[in-house]
Amino acid sequence: MTSDLENLDGEDFCYLTTIGRVSGRPHTIEIWFALHGYTLYMLSGGMDRSDWVKNALRLPDVTVRIKDRAIAGKARLVKDAEENALARQLIGEKYQKSEEDLDEWLRSALPVAVDLLLTST
Repeated sequence: MTSDLENLDGEDFCYLTTIGRVSGRPHTIEIWFALHGYTLYMLSGGMDRSDWVKNALRLPDVTVRIKDRAIAGKARLVKDAEENALARQLIGEKYQKSEEDLDEWLRSALPVAVDLLLTST
């Protein structure tokens, strides 16, 4: 992970912008996240019923803003068992100490990844 992404991983929230699958308009949510390399992980407590998940699956081109940095990416469901465990572990390590009783959410929420599209500078 590049050092500037490492610096961003310490932020509490990111802002995920998807394009509405019906409206075609941008929709932005504030959400917990964890970074691993060039992949950003989030968990959806509403599973695939959440609007942001439905939007991201229909139109996977998304934008993630962390602090003052906006990064384009491609959203996808995490289907691989090892990556699924990694996403839950990273988010749990980041937030479990600040919030109580996240165990059920960490076990049951739907992991969604955004592969960040960074260009070399």
